[in-house]
Amino acid sequence: MTTSLNTADPEAAGAPVSEAVLTQLANELFAALPAQASARPPVPAMAAATGAPAPGADLTYFGLPGEAELQALLAPIIVSPRAPSAAADPAGGFYFLSEALARNPAPHQAETLPDDAFRPQLVDDIRPAHPGFDVNAIRKDFPILKATVHGKPLIWFDNAATTQKPQAVIDRLAYFYEHENSNIHRAAHDLAARATDAYEAAREKVRGFLNAGSTKEIVFVRGATEAINLVAQSWGRQNIEAGDEIIVTHLEHHANIVPWQQLCVEKGAVLRVAPVDDSGQIRLDLYERLFSSKTRLVALTQVSNALGTVTPAQQMVAIAHRHGARVLVDGAQSVSHMATDVQQLDCDWFVFSGHKVFGPTGIGALYGKEDLLNATQPWQGGGNMIADVTFEKTVFQPAPGRFEAGTGNIADAVGLGAAIDYVQRIGMDNIAGYEHDLLAYATKALLTVPGLRLIGTAAEKASVLSFVLDGYSTEEVGKALNEEGIAVRSGHHCAQPILRRFGLEASVRPSLAFYNTCAEVDTMIAVLRDLKGGRTTLPV
Repeated sequence: MTTSLNTADPEAAGAPVSEAVLTQLANELFAALPAQASARPPVPAMAAATGAPAPGADLTYFGLPGEAELQALLAPIIVSPRAPSAAADPAGGFYFLSEALARNPAPHQAETLPDDAFRPQLVDDIRPAHPGFDVNAIRKDFPILKATVHGKPLIWFDNAATTQKPQAVIDRLAYFYEHENSNIHRAAHDLAARATDAYEAAREKVRGFLNAGSTKEIVFVRGATEAINLVAQSWGRQNIEAGDEIIVTHLEHHANIVPWQQLCVEKGAVLRVAPVDDSGQIRLDLYERLFSSKTRLVALTQVSNALGTVTPAQQMVAIAHRHGARVLVDGAQSVSHMATDVQQLDCDWFVFSGHKVFGPTGIGALYGKEDLLNATQPWQGGGNMIADVTFEKTVFQPAPGRFEAGTGNIADAVGLGAAIDYVQRIGMDNIAGYEHDLLAYATKALLTVPGLRLIGTAAEKASVLSFVLDGYSTEEVGKALNEEGIAVRSGHHCAQPILRRFGLEASVRPSLAFYNTCAEVDTMIAVLRDLKGGRTTLPV
């Protein structure tokens, strides 16, 4: 099927349009634009560290000018696309896909595109730019972004696996070990008090970040995986019986499948799976049909790590509660992209990992409703989770202490607090808005690559782009991108069931963060186009 373009003639609308007509139309549109059509007025920049206006600083708005947007959409089928009227200026913040293609041209031939190869309607129109968001200033806060790989500047598109760390987090960890290092809660000396204060201050930061009602609802764990296992091995063992049912979704990471499978095997319970539609979104109608009088628990992701789908988590929680079931929400992929409010979600548990939100590895948090946590027996024993011990009986601390056996990851909890401070200074709404525009840009750019199939096209998505490229294995694509300094994930992403739902064993997964740019997307697109042109490296 050929790509068609609607015209003013109703009878011609939807009819195939020739390459010559498209070229003429595009040239006329470009010629009609004023010389500065793609320029935007400067606005005050925001200092990334403080969130305050930087004196005398100007910043060009981010967002896509209409001309570059049109060029990106028409790129696969227009011969020699014209350069934009305003030159790209990396320091100012505008980047154009067409310029990368002009530097590394791929043959633009009239071609027949498959039905799913050119669907810009999959993403919303680019919204107004976000005043005060200066990605160039933010990038300076991340030392690793100055690194090179194979002699090329590092482009970190593996954020769904782990995010990079700002200097503020690195400095906070160093300060802890230089000035505060001690075990906590157990001594009267000054360093113990400093360490305890820093650790508990970090708990309060997590509470505020999630909008939990109390710090008593925040348990520090190694990450989302440990948090899910904690719930499965404590509440699950206490409350799940033979014949009971647990619902998960087709979108889940292995970490939100395997602990429930293990519990079902141990208890004789049944695991049921909520299906997704062809876009990768949960079928709410079929989800609700899964409930029965035996349903005890729902475990669902808020954002799919493999597809980027944002699930209707609040609706799903409400449905589950109507049927008397508890709900655990996996927020590992959501907390870095959108504001979280566990009280509004009304979930019973919420889990996330620090390293997915610009904090250290080996630390994360479990939110649980206070009464529920206190009604649950501990998973592990020892250390400060104990109020009193005799050989006949042990009395446990109330939550959260009852779930924090032994010496925890004190320094990295403090580092997580610093990461939360950092993203909150920038503002989660600013981050979400910028990433929305970047995701829209990258989605439409990927759809211009011949033979590329995008996996996961839900209307609501976070910054994950999963694809396969005709004629190449995912490993080959990942290797070619790595040679140009671009880090993506190639494989099953610990989410084999959802990839198999789409007939795949693996995909290539670029995943974006607020320090990524359109220029970096352009570089990736140029490499992918070179692959389709038969080259494995960019021309000099």
